[in-house]
Amino acid sequence: MVIARLPRPVDGSAHQRRITTALFAAGLATFGMLFSAQALLPSLSAAFSATPAQAGLAVSLTIGSLAVAVVPLSAVSERWGRTRVMTVSVLSAAVIGLLLPLSPSLEVFLAGRAAQGLALAGVPAVAMAYLAEESAPHRLGSAMGMYVAGTSLGGLGGRLVPGLLVEVCSWRWAAAAGSAAAALCAVWFVRALPPARGFTRRPIGVRVVAGDLVVALRQRVLYTLFGVAFVLMGGFVALYNFLGFRLLAAPFELSPAVANSVFVLYLAGTATSAIAGRCADRFGRAAVLTTAVATMAAGVVLTLPDRLGTVALGMVVCTAGFFAAHAVAGAWVGSTVRANRAAATSLYLLAYYLGGALGGGLSGLAFGRYGWPGVVCCVAGLTVPAAVLCARLRRTATP
Repeated sequence: MVIARLPRPVDGSAHQRRITTALFAAGLATFGMLFSAQALLPSLSAAFSATPAQAGLAVSLTIGSLAVAVVPLSAVSERWGRTRVMTVSVLSAAVIGLLLPLSPSLEVFLAGRAAQGLALAGVPAVAMAYLAEESAPHRLGSAMGMYVAGTSLGGLGGRLVPGLLVEVCSWRWAAAAGSAAAALCAVWFVRALPPARGFTRRPIGVRVVAGDLVVALRQRVLYTLFGVAFVLMGGFVALYNFLGFRLLAAPFELSPAVANSVFVLYLAGTATSAIAGRCADRFGRAAVLTTAVATMAAGVVLTLPDRLGTVALGMVVCTAGFFAAHAVAGAWVGSTVRANRAAATSLYLLAYYLGGALGGGLSGLAFGRYGWPGVVCCVAGLTVPAAVLCARLRRTATP
């Protein structure tokens, strides 16, 4: 198998700014659509007489279908090009999102959300490889941090816009407003995206794709990073899936708008993802990743008492730790593999989103049986293997 030698990334300030701006917009659009249903889960449960676990499939199915598609679409990007795959992906997902409010039943809505996840997969499948190829090495951490910051703001907007509107209108109008906002961000991304300069077109086929995956998996540090992504994303999706149900019920009994305003806590992730990328470049990735995981674990425990202030503080701390960890781990994957980066990043995202789908789905069963303490136990349990994996990184990987 011949591995193409990639050209050195262009270190132009203007070009780098365009890359950063475009991928920031991509994060806004992609995660705005990916998590737009999360704020609507209690409303969907009421409208379709569904259990919280059934309504939660509106998030888990989208994440799961995205996970299934990231590896094939990363392979397609080797032939079609990174920018073309991302453009087709985000625009087709935006069209599906605008049609979702017309769903006549929960089953149709869930099928549409699964299709949207398949369409969305092209952006996260390619974005990290695109950044690694186009950014100068000393700017990769900062560029990755800004992309993850965009994903956190997109997740915030995707939840907050429909979450605030659902108190004054039906879930359909709320969902339509969120989809329209995400579609505008998708157009911004497409217009801002600069042509690739560091990409080399390669043929695709089963043997080529399999060879790329084998080359990527020879880097043992990647297994550990995949494991960290799997467990942390599973816990994070679980927390936000069922936090709204908790805040609407006793003893809090908040209104839908107030309960959904908790998603503003995503701003903590926006700040820490950008900061973590710079800190990793300066102090070492293993140390920053370990600190981020410990921060997330501390935040999970803080959400346990039935005191609104403590719950809010815990979610801030947890969100900050999660996005910092994701920014560092994502950049680490991109810098570990010098060629065939799309294969490595797609495997990372497969683990990341598969963890979110399984964690979000299984925690629904724990919430239905044990309430919020059941969710906390699930998430806290997932941070334990994450801490073990981080300890392994500190022992065996270069900083």
